[in-house]
Amino acid sequence: MGRILIVDDTLFMRTLLKNILFSGNHDIVGEGEDGEDAVQKYVALKPDLVTMDIVMPKKNGIEALKEIMALNPKAKVIMCTAVGQEQMVKLAIKTGAKGYIVKPFQAPKVLEEINNVLKS
Repeated sequence: MGRILIVDDTLFMRTLLKNILFSGNHDIVGEGEDGEDAVQKYVALKPDLVTMDIVMPKKNGIEALKEIMALNPKAKVIMCTAVGQEQMVKLAIKTGAKGYIVKPFQAPKVLEEINNVLKS
């Protein structure tokens, strides 16, 4: 299926997403724990898709998204957000994110969103 880079500042969330994505036959090409990691690993690994947390240290997900979109306007990035961050999600979509998934993650919804964005 897809080659995916997972970016989240918590190991628990990265592991949870990894398990969901493995169950959907996706290949995890790398993991990042902040926005700086996200941009560096995007350049190095050239994933098909990035899942990116919005709230992270050093550089947040919106800032990292802007940099990735500047590098590749066709990049496929899905934002991961907690309930109540609707304004941040709207900003992310305006900035170029192709979709979003809401924490706590529900495997069927995560896989549906990932598969829809990969097909687009």
